[in-house]
Amino acid sequence: MKIIIGSKNPAKINAVKNSFSQQEAEFISLDIPSGVNAQPFSDEETIQGAINRAVGALNQGSGHIGIGLEGGVHETSRGLLLCNWGALATHNMEPIIAGGARFLLPEEVAARLRMGEELGPVMDDYAKMKNVRKHEGAVGIFTNGMINRMEMFTHVTTLLAGQYTYIQNQKGR
Repeated sequence: MKIIIGSKNPAKINAVKNSFSQQEAEFISLDIPSGVNAQPFSDEETIQGAINRAVGALNQGSGHIGIGLEGGVHETSRGLLLCNWGALATHNMEPIIAGGARFLLPEEVAARLRMGEELGPVMDDYAKMKNVRKHEGAVGIFTNGMINRMEMFTHVTTLLAGQYTYIQNQKGR
């Protein structure tokens, strides 16, 4: 099986490899645009970005499965939540979607995002680190390292892999 990952981000690539480790698969990562704002600002926009990456990966990579992962934020009455969504695309069915962990961002970070900045550079500045998005992510910073971005996306991709396997098993009945 050939699995095309719609990102060159190491946290996302490793998440997909973790979730499909029981499968005999070849993994290829491509830089696929999300087709949404650089900082998705709702569940809908974040889901659409994940679907666009999954479908784009599938089409450009000539694989069996395309995976798209997208991080975003979602405004609530309690404040701005970090959200993350994934999509799995194949040639013979509608994309499967799954979401993951959510947590409230500190108002200092949320205010900058509401002003139009993107979470990755804000987190680099906030944490006084480089490439937070490629390593621990905001989740790693704000959970004191208890969960990192790769683990967060592994949860999402495992949900996708499980749904895919379930659907394939139902077709075989």
